[in-house]
This record gives sequence, structure tokens and C-alpha cells, in this order.
Amino acid sequence: MLSAHQPFERFPAILKDAARKAGAVAQFAGGVPAMCDGVTQGQAGMELSLFSRDVIAMSTAIALSHNVFDGGLYLGVCDKIVPGLLIGALQFGHLPAIFVPAGPMTTGLPNPEKAKVRQLHVEGKVGREALLEAEMASYHGPGTCTFYGTANSNQMLMEVMGLHLPGAAFVNPNTALRDALTAAAATRAAQITRAGAEYTPIAEVIDERAIVNGIIGLLATGGSTNHTIHLVAIARAAGIVIDWSDFDTLSAVVPLLCRVYPNGSADINHFHAAGGIGLLIRQLLDEELLHDDVMTVAGKGLRRYTEEPALASGNLTWVPGAASSLDRAVLASVREPFSADGGLKLLSGNLGRAIIKTSAVKPEHRVVEAPARVFDDQDDMLAAFKRGELHRDFVAVLRFQGPRANGMPELHKLTPALGVLQDQGFKVALVTDGRMSGASGKIPAAIHVTPECLAGGPLARVRDGDLIRLDAGTGTLEALVDAADWLQREVAGPDLSSNHYGVGRELFSAARASVAGAEQGAVSFLTA
Repeated sequence: MLSAHQPFERFPAILKDAARKAGAVAQFAGGVPAMCDGVTQGQAGMELSLFSRDVIAMSTAIALSHNVFDGGLYLGVCDKIVPGLLIGALQFGHLPAIFVPAGPMTTGLPNPEKAKVRQLHVEGKVGREALLEAEMASYHGPGTCTFYGTANSNQMLMEVMGLHLPGAAFVNPNTALRDALTAAAATRAAQITRAGAEYTPIAEVIDERAIVNGIIGLLATGGSTNHTIHLVAIARAAGIVIDWSDFDTLSAVVPLLCRVYPNGSADINHFHAAGGIGLLIRQLLDEELLHDDVMTVAGKGLRRYTEEPALASGNLTWVPGAASSLDRAVLASVREPFSADGGLKLLSGNLGRAIIKTSAVKPEHRVVEAPARVFDDQDDMLAAFKRGELHRDFVAVLRFQGPRANGMPELHKLTPALGVLQDQGFKVALVTDGRMSGASGKIPAAIHVTPECLAGGPLARVRDGDLIRLDAGTGTLEALVDAADWLQREVAGPDLSSNHYGVGRELFSAARASVAGAEQGAVSFLTA
């Protein structure tokens, strides 16, 4: 049902034919669930989203458990699917693994226009018909959504970490070049099995250097905050321990080179046309900001990923990629970046540890000190907005949204309302132990607050009217409350029983009970 995965309908036949020509046999080993975080935003199903990653990892393991395969081709694009596939693949470290993307849909309604219609709708200035018209014009064909959210961040990561064929990420679906890249993935998979001449198991591709390269790619492009959870989980599946301090340390020295919505007005097709991942990797390698001495599915060294695929007389080849940006408003140079840092900050203080993405937040909005308005349900906050109670400076504190409480749903449904208030001149921010979105945008949001409220996190102590200070510059997240009063406060959590049944949520009680914190990757099973 997902536009991003619809092109995969044609892929098995292409892969099987290419494998046969390479002297191999390709078999369909198994399928995994692939829910859409966009469709489920604000719905009960969103509470299964994060756990779906672990279900996908386990489904991948079951598919490979027959122990008859020499390698794997992994078809995935969207938010939890690629991290889940990779976590599963890493349990079979002796097998080569190539990830096969579908590509982004062609450009439709510009993303800023779509966001504006959503804000007008939440204000009641346009009706549902206008909203649906904008949505249909935005998501109008097969392929990935064109904004730079988690799905497209996934594709960037697979390329920077050496699991795609070079330049495969952002070629549009149902084109001759896309089909040639798909076929080439099967051909290459046969070459890098133990039976081939260039045996390259995934355990030799995903090491500490590849994980660091992934973090740097995320920072340099202003990618999805969801990967501050997923990359931790992926690393742990490979036996590597990282945390948010690693993201924060690297962010201080990695420049922001991309302006793609929600960090700018361009979409992913514009980024690709401006030079894309090949140019991004070239610049970062030239400045020694990426590890070149890595193994990839294309061979030794990341420099190969500065090349771009092309068709010559119908045959797939790789040619040198762009040497400089073709649109500096979309893809900047390391010497003249959009920002000297990666736009991802660790926040800490008496409310816990949190992540904030500043790359899309204007400098004048990066410090907010205002009274708290506390909610335990996003619908309660939207109801307060509709009643006109939030037209003032305030910090929205949305509690009990962590993985143990209700599966840590994305709270992107709040973005239009908060955007309206910010545009009206109010200083607003969001602080939550939930997630925001790969489309986190202009509102300062301290997200993934850990420990979560249900695990005894201090965010649960906040009361209406408490003065909250969020300072993205100093990395501060504080409740400015008398220390003695703060420690004596008792926390009475909300009744979460309604979050634990319906839409299949009953089946995930064990996951909620065992899940780790966001900074530990929010995994619901033990990993290395």
C-alpha cells in the first residue's frame, strides 16, 4: 500500500533474472511488515511504529534461519523497515548483504506549500477538501515521499555505510536506470558470496568506521532525528556501543551541507540533481571527515561512492560524479557550509537527556524560557489549541509518550498547531519523552527525553506553570524549580490502559515491558 514500496512489485522478477544470468539462483526468502508513519500519524496504529522495527528484525532472522542462503538482497525504504532489515541481517554476519532501494517519487507540490495548507487547515481557514487536494498533489506517484525524513535518511545511510551500489539511493522508480541498478544488485550479490571471487560478508562492512560514517552523513545532511535511536540499535546489533554523546561530539565538528525540506525548501530530487550523495561523500572525504578505509559491497574504499551510475548504449556503468554543487542553495561546500555544526544537539539537565534538531530551527527560536503547559495526550493539547488556550508563550510538556508507556509514537500531528503559534509571534517549544518525526521542522523540540516518564524520568514531575528553559546553544534542558520542592514531588501517572488494546496493541505488552530507553536504541530484545 505504500508509495515508497510499490515499485518493489516488479523487483523479484528483475532480481531473479539477473541472478540466473550470473550463475546463481535468487529465491524470495520472506516478507516483513511495512507500515507508513505518515498514514498512522496521530492514530492508534502509530503506537506500533517503533516496535515494528524489531518485528521486522525478527522477521528477517526467521527468513534467513533456513540457513541455506549464500547472501541476501534487502528490499526496503521507509522509516523502520531499513533499520529492522539491517538489524536482522547483522545477526547473520557471515552473509553478504546488499540493500536495494526503490527511489523517490518525482517532484509534486512543493513541501513548504503542503505544510502551509496543513497549518491553514488546523486554523480552520481551509476545509478538508483543500487539505486532501494538497496531500494528493504532494504524494502523487510511486516512490518515496520527497521530503528529507526518515525514509530518505535511510537511503543516505545505506549509501554512506557502503550497503547500496554507488549512487543507487535517489534514482526515480520505473526508469531504465533504476531497473539496471536493481539487476546489478543481484549480479553483485552473486560476486560477493563465498562462492564468488570477492567474498564480502556484512560483518566486514559494518564496523566502527561504518557506524561513524553513518552518523557523519546524518549530521552533514540534517537527517532524521529517528536515527539517534535507530543507529544506536544498529550499532548494538553489530556489537558496537554508541550513545547521544557521540552524536553531539561529532555534530560540533561536522558542517551542515544540505538544505532539503524540512531544513529548506528543496526536495530530495533537487538534492540529487545538485550533486547528491556522490558529491556529499566527495567533499567529506576530501576534508577527511569520513573514513575512506572501509569495506563496501562495491569493494574496498568509500571513494567509489563519489561516482554516479549511468547508462551507455543500454549498459550500466559508473562515471565520475559532480565535482562541485550545481545548486549551492541546496548542497553547499565544506568551506562555505550552511552551518559550522551538524545541527543536532544533546540537551541535559534536571529533566534528563534529550535530542534537539536545530538545523531547521531559526537561531531566534533556539532558546525558549516559558511556563510549562503539561499534557499526557496529544489530543488534549490540540483541544486546548482549538479552545484558544495556547495563544501565549509556553513550553508544551507532553509526558508518558516513551516506549514503555505507549510505544513512543511520533507526535508530528502537533507540528501545524505549534507552527501557527510560532508564526503569530509566540515563543513556543515542545519537550517530550516521545518522538517527533523525520520531518521535525521549525519548532524547537526536545525529544526522546530519557529516562522516560513511566521509567521514573524527572519529566513526569513537571507541573503547569513551572518555568522551563530550553537552550539549544548551551545544551540545557531545565525546570527552573526549587530543588527541594522538585525532589519531593510525587508523580501520579495517567491511566494508560487505553493505549494497550485495540489495533493489535494487545500483542505488544511484552515489548512495552522489556524495551530499553531511547538512548539505548529502544530495542525490545537483547542485542550484543
